[in-house]
Amino acid sequence: MAPRNARKSPPDTAKRRQGTSATDSLEQGETTPGSARHQLEKKLAAFDRDLVDRLRLRTELVEQLCEIRRSSELAHDSKGKPDHQMRGEGPSTAERGQPPASLYHLSVATGGERWLDEVREAAVSKLAGGLPADAVRRVFREIDSATQALLAPIRVAYLGPEYSYSHLAAIERFGNSAELVPVASIAAVFEEVDQGRVRAGIVPMENSTDGRIVDTLGMFARLPIRICGEVRMRIHHTLLGQGSRAEVLEVHSKPQALSQCREWLAKNLPAAKLVPTASTTAAAQQAAQHPTIAAIASRQAGTNYGLRTLAENIEDNQDNLTRFAVIGSLPTARSKQDKTTLLLELIHQPGALADAMVIFKRNRLNLTWIESFPKPGRKNEYFFFVEFEGHQQDLAVRRAVKALEKKAVRVEILGSYARSAPVG
Repeated sequence: MAPRNARKSPPDTAKRRQGTSATDSLEQGETTPGSARHQLEKKLAAFDRDLVDRLRLRTELVEQLCEIRRSSELAHDSKGKPDHQMRGEGPSTAERGQPPASLYHLSVATGGERWLDEVREAAVSKLAGGLPADAVRRVFREIDSATQALLAPIRVAYLGPEYSYSHLAAIERFGNSAELVPVASIAAVFEEVDQGRVRAGIVPMENSTDGRIVDTLGMFARLPIRICGEVRMRIHHTLLGQGSRAEVLEVHSKPQALSQCREWLAKNLPAAKLVPTASTTAAAQQAAQHPTIAAIASRQAGTNYGLRTLAENIEDNQDNLTRFAVIGSLPTARSKQDKTTLLLELIHQPGALADAMVIFKRNRLNLTWIESFPKPGRKNEYFFFVEFEGHQQDLAVRRAVKALEKKAVRVEILGSYARSAPVG
């Protein structure tokens, strides 16, 4: 029996309850595909707005940190020398004629802080799904590059033209927001740095297939230029053209690229004429003009010139890697994985090189690279480039350098910098 005061629902209300509308369902927490999409779009828009605001706040934090760092670095010790000169980190900003804050902005803004790199790598290593780790690293790189461009714009010289492997290495190190300046030769990169027209340069030092880059080593022997970093880039060669592989009569590329693909070319294009060019980009330009010409170049060069990919990863050595040196007066933060490069000129007598190598053994310094280079105008005499694990501030390194100075004609520390992981 119903309660005395119970009210009966009107007939039309009862009907509405039996046939609930879409609007009523939404009010009760139910959704339709259209409304769900709308809610997700709102969340995404809000997230992007928050992301932009956080990037703005991050830039402000970087600027504040750089100013604190600048004030600290410019503090004079009791002898009146700035701290960074005492540590051998290169010339002062005043000596190089650059804006006073530039060097100190560079360290943070371009990701030169090792502790920050470690924080990022720890975060990237914990990724589970979503963006690939390399993609996240590229996002960080471009954030650093944009911050650098805002706080202290940087000019960087590289062996051009655009889309050469040197250009790609420069982007890998400095990002797309840096002012990247193509020049015609490796010597020109050194000269741009030496004359102070650019803050930094990037030059190839050695390739895992073809060995040393003679032009680069020669310039280190001639000019007092420091190494402040490295980029170890995997080199993947792509065959590019307009038509099909069967139409190819000539393959154009720079001599090193042709050499690194010689076995693949002999097997797959045995009748094609191999034509050396000044750069891989120049080869791509020629392939874009002639349908019977194919180029060996980067995939990015093919995209830029509208070429088809005829074959990918045609390098004979699948571990093909070029090591690029970052040269200039950029600050280099000490890390736990440093390398130091020396230029040695030894007395031309029996056992001179062996005696020098004993010094590295005695100080337990592990050599990672040694290369001889002929002295200009001196028959059978050589410079030696030696790279080993450790930083020039380490006690063992300082002892070794002091001992070498007693035995060598010339000992020059080209730089200490963090060992990098391969990219690309």
